[in-house]
Amino acid sequence: MTKNIQKEYERDFYAWAIHNAQLLREGKLSEVDIEHIAEEIESMGKSEKRELINRLAVLIAHLLKWKFQSARRSNSWKYTIKEQRLRLNRLIEESPSLKNELEKRISEAYEDACYIALSETGLDEDIFPKNCPFTLKQCLNQNFFAEK
Repeated sequence: MTKNIQKEYERDFYAWAIHNAQLLREGKLSEVDIEHIAEEIESMGKSEKRELINRLAVLIAHLLKWKFQSARRSNSWKYTIKEQRLRLNRLIEESPSLKNELEKRISEAYEDACYIALSETGLDEDIFPKNCPFTLKQCLNQNFFAEK
């Protein structure tokens, strides 16, 4: 990689991206910054995965609140549950392979969800089960609400 390509990437990412997209469209593959393009593509995939896990954690946190603080249920919680499901399902539709990531990482999302729910409710941490009490199928089902 030439120093000019490295400098362009570091100095002005947007200009670098536009320039490399143009080179790809023109078929000038020998001039393309392959190394950084590969890094950026990998980064985009990781970002999608992080968003998916974060949304699942928010969803599970609200399902926990719904189940363990039933007296405080609100439309706000209900619509947060519905919104997260909608967005998760859209992400999966756009990139079906992400569903496998959800199945692998539900325990990680559950751990995050517990912290979210605990900080928002003030409940004792022993109230939540050690493992996620919801299946992925339940989490993604628009009609499922965690009842006691």
